[in-house]
Amino acid sequence: MLDVSVQSGVPESTVADVLALFITDPPELSAAASALNERLQGRLRQLVEDGEIKGQLGHVALVHTRGELAAHRLALVGVGKPPKLDADSLRTAASRVVTRLRGIGGGTIAWCLDPSLDLDPTQQARSLTEGTALASFDHGRWKTIEPRPKEIEALVLVSERTDELAELEAAAHRAARTCRWTNRCRELVDAPANELTPAELASAAESIANELAGLSCEVWGPEEIRAAKMGALDAVGRGSANPPRLITVRWEPEEAPDSPVLGLVGKAITFDTGGISIKPSARMADMKTDMGGGAAVVGAMGAIAELTMPIRVVGVVPAAENMPDGHAYRPGDIIMARNGKTIEVTNTDAEGRLILADALTHCRELGATHMLDFATLTGACVVALGDFFAGLLGNDSDWVARVQAAAAASGDHAWELPLHDTYRRHIGSTFADFKNASDLRQAGPIYAASFLAEFVGEGPWAHLDIAGTAYLNRTRGDYFTGAGATGYGVRLAAELASALAAADA
Repeated sequence: MLDVSVQSGVPESTVADVLALFITDPPELSAAASALNERLQGRLRQLVEDGEIKGQLGHVALVHTRGELAAHRLALVGVGKPPKLDADSLRTAASRVVTRLRGIGGGTIAWCLDPSLDLDPTQQARSLTEGTALASFDHGRWKTIEPRPKEIEALVLVSERTDELAELEAAAHRAARTCRWTNRCRELVDAPANELTPAELASAAESIANELAGLSCEVWGPEEIRAAKMGALDAVGRGSANPPRLITVRWEPEEAPDSPVLGLVGKAITFDTGGISIKPSARMADMKTDMGGGAAVVGAMGAIAELTMPIRVVGVVPAAENMPDGHAYRPGDIIMARNGKTIEVTNTDAEGRLILADALTHCRELGATHMLDFATLTGACVVALGDFFAGLLGNDSDWVARVQAAAAASGDHAWELPLHDTYRRHIGSTFADFKNASDLRQAGPIYAASFLAEFVGEGPWAHLDIAGTAYLNRTRGDYFTGAGATGYGVRLAAELASALAAADA
């Protein structure tokens, strides 16, 4: 985990490999930067006039201090125009410093918190920690030839106010812990399917439960799944040599009230060929990431437990491979889910909603009062919302609003789509209670959520379609600096659990 500390003092006495300060657009020197400009013989002002220091978001100007400051280098980092400045701006600014420093030797980054920004210092501390921790993640851990980027050893947040140090430190340490579990999630999502089978994902969840006091994990194999009459999960996993698992992780602190109980459910298809309705070969390699929702739940449970949140949480992860061998389920099959409802399979590549159906029912049976599921569910959501917003739908407006607030606060952004009763007509089947896919090719994310709604039981539930946000094929220009897993959902779930605990305390 990134070593994060908060200290009081003035920038010129801060020891670091890089001391970073914000620059807004158009570029202006803050009070701290102006003080440093005096120590540096006016060089910063000259660089602004020469156009080398810019305020555009993510621009970094490095200045060697020549021993005139305690820090070896000074970084003037653009955060954009003040009306558009937000937490993501600071996360992005922090990531750019990480990228520059990792390319020239790594070490320690210090950031000067700026009271003149339209973000309070606590939010600044949180955002800078998140941007630094997430940008420090290495997607290339399987590389054996190319030299790896240097490590960021520590982050120091500098404030000239001593009265706020405890609050800043709490915010920064909480962010660092949450990002540690976000990065654990990213490790799982990046892992190839030959390493991360359903059984290996279950082992990872068990290992995490063994790391943290108060966290427990139970794993069911094929026999237990069939005995529980989870016909949907069983059907999807039947075609693979790597049998399915149902992973249940619980956080039940003694001091937490009996209610509410937060239920987190995550789709974990560790590899998705599409089954008999096989996918095109183009980009099929990315289907190792179809377990991003399950990884998010596993990571979120770790974060919630490490932060010792005073709320009961149950995480359910159905894990399977969707493969097309002689035992695979077929288009036209009719299967029965855990809750007794029957499903006509019209497309074996609409498998995620099937395994979620049994997991949602199970989660409610385990006592969840409020549920949220994460699933890389539909390509249609990627078409509609791209790679920045997840699609958010649910059966309770107040609960959806809480989830959306957690999304905005955490940086795991979501956009609400309508879960209107009129879409329910699409899931009807001539032969069974429902069909799992429609040939109309309309409202794909809403269709899938309408299907899931039939299996959530009584109580608030929301669904996040994270197909576009869990894994990036290219950089999106912010603090996720390249292709690979984002860990979407871990920060959101931790934020939601904290807010739910506080609201019901």
